[in-house]
Amino acid sequence: MTDPRTDDLELDSLRTVSWISYILHLIVAVAAVLPGGHVGVGLLLIALILDLVKQSDAEGTWLASHFRWRIRTVFWVGALYVLTFPLFFLFVFPGMIAWGLISIWFLYRIVLGMVRMNKELPVE
Repeated sequence: MTDPRTDDLELDSLRTVSWISYILHLIVAVAAVLPGGHVGVGLLLIALILDLVKQSDAEGTWLASHFRWRIRTVFWVGALYVLTFPLFFLFVFPGMIAWGLISIWFLYRIVLGMVRMNKELPVE
């Protein structure tokens, strides 16, 4: 039988890691929406690696869905940016619109996840 205090400490640790990851994602998402507000992919990669490393520790907790949510969000956003990149070579304006919409969707998913986590609810 496990000590409930140990379980609480592990959950608190996962919650802290999750908040750090959400904040890093939020910084990148806000910068993506603001014109000229690029912070680079470094912060996003740090958050993604953090999520990938800690995801297995969160299994069986309500936080597990948050780790999956952030990982999937990054992969979807990355794929959508890559798929729409050729629009910049064909027509700059549609490319800018596509990337703007993707960035807004990215920001929406991060904020939604943060709101759900603040309420200690799974996301999905």
